[in-house]
Amino acid sequence: MHKGERFSFFSTVTMSLSIFIFFHLLSYFHFSFSVPQPYTSIFNFGDSLSDTGNLLILNASAPIGRLPYGMTFFGRPTGRFSDGRLIIDFIAEAFGLPFLPPSLARGQDFRHGADFAVSGATALDIEFFRRRGLGAVARVNQSLGVQLRWFEELKPSLCNSTRSCKDYFSKSLFMVGEIGGNDYNVPLSVKRSLKEVRSYVPKVIETVSMAIERLIEHGAVDLVVPGNPPIGCYGAFLTLYESPNKEDYDPRTGCLKKLNDLMRYHNKLLRRLLEQLRIKYPRLRFTYADYYGAAIRLARHPKRYGFSNGVSRACCGGGGPYNFNSTVICGQPGYNVCKDPSTYVSWDGIHSTEAAHRSIAMGLLHGPYTDPPIMSARLH
Repeated sequence: MHKGERFSFFSTVTMSLSIFIFFHLLSYFHFSFSVPQPYTSIFNFGDSLSDTGNLLILNASAPIGRLPYGMTFFGRPTGRFSDGRLIIDFIAEAFGLPFLPPSLARGQDFRHGADFAVSGATALDIEFFRRRGLGAVARVNQSLGVQLRWFEELKPSLCNSTRSCKDYFSKSLFMVGEIGGNDYNVPLSVKRSLKEVRSYVPKVIETVSMAIERLIEHGAVDLVVPGNPPIGCYGAFLTLYESPNKEDYDPRTGCLKKLNDLMRYHNKLLRRLLEQLRIKYPRLRFTYADYYGAAIRLARHPKRYGFSNGVSRACCGGGGPYNFNSTVICGQPGYNVCKDPSTYVSWDGIHSTEAAHRSIAMGLLHGPYTDPPIMSARLH
């Protein structure tokens, strides 16, 4: 209803003015609480699912430094474990921000955020795995604690006082994860028992909790904490844990049930943690990002979402039922790559294609795979 139309209902100027003020204030509050306020920066912590180039800086000879990585969007390798953009890239785009530069890159402008994620990173420190005889497997020493130290070292260049940091970080989005996947992938890759691996989960959740608390101390008010995806659907684990027993597989997806059960256990404890944090910090915003749910729907109904080649067979790999070969991985001599990655969910047997990342990101930004949706109104 236009103002003029609204005035025509009343005979006196006084009443017209009162109604106008009322609706003006009503529209103000509606706008304030229903339109998402744009973030001015994003800070991301995690592993290969969101690494925009840190591992490649640390190891220039890594396979991700060669095509076909990056072939779809960038046309060149960027250090991303995909043919193109990652979930974090789509989130940055949604808020009109540039792609997050890897924090280890020199000469970068980090005012709009930074990516501290490193491919292969664990939540738990490397010493945890060394004490369990897994140090040679967990070779990456850029755990969540290390990434937090990098953030703290960068902080003085972003803001220089308690007040300025509080204002700056109140307009920032903090992505804490996905992290923890490699804490389980490391022992699983050498076939440690599921009982042992399951015992790691509470320790991983405790580490994530401590990281969140540290970020809150630095002024974080908006935190998105993703759960773990269904690794039982990954070609790498389907190859490693191939079983003649049909009961080991989910008949709807072909994924390994026990491995996905492990991820659901992790996610259950993570959601419980966030519920506790919401009670402890009622003025802050904690968003759970359901990577598992957003990915498992693609496994259940791949063709519905445009993935005619399913969820488990990799676009790029070294052959075999799932096009995954641990001795000939994507980017190494002898690999093969599909013609159209957009019809695949799996890029290299462990990571997803840009098309899958886009589908998952849309479910996180607008729901229903975030609680609350990332693009929903900011309440602080």
